[in-house]
Amino acid sequence: MSMDEKRIKSQLAFLTEADKMKNVFRRTLITDGSRRENDAEHSWHLALMAMVLKEYALPDGVDIDRVIRMCLVHDLVEIYAGDTFCYDKQGAQDKEQREQDAADKLFAMLPDEQGAEYRALWEEFDAMETPDAKYAAAADRLQPLLNNYINKGNTWREGNATSADVYARMAMVKDGMPQLWPVVEYIVEDAIAQGFLER
Repeated sequence: MSMDEKRIKSQLAFLTEADKMKNVFRRTLITDGSRRENDAEHSWHLALMAMVLKEYALPDGVDIDRVIRMCLVHDLVEIYAGDTFCYDKQGAQDKEQREQDAADKLFAMLPDEQGAEYRALWEEFDAMETPDAKYAAAADRLQPLLNNYINKGNTWREGNATSADVYARMAMVKDGMPQLWPVVEYIVEDAIAQGFLER
């Protein structure tokens, strides 16, 4: 069997580096509330969510294979840039630059065409303009919403988030999974009623 040695070395180096996602912890707790989830767990759960909820995608439909790939690469840059808490306005100020720098470093580890492909998927997800990216981003918003609701608003309390903040964060669901917007409204309003999210 012949093999391009340089190519496989770069791919294995990238995969080894990607393992570091397991040590990038988010503010969101896992559903049993015992600990914070890491980026690798979030990406896996998000990809699974995109698969399971495909019937609620935009009427035009999505390419679920591309969506899953977006979900799996969308937070890779956080290996170097770190996770920016979504309700941290100060941390958000330099987030774009930190993530661009991280993308430059990370995707350059791969063979050129793979690095370009994965970076393009990451950039498409980040722009949230195509049907695939809107759907992936909607799933990315729903995943922590469910975890926060199950954990009685833990992350919302940490970020002093109000229902207006949560609704603003969840707005992408209206674009990417409009049929599920009533689910978002139910969760937010029930969280308010139960007293773990401020109006």
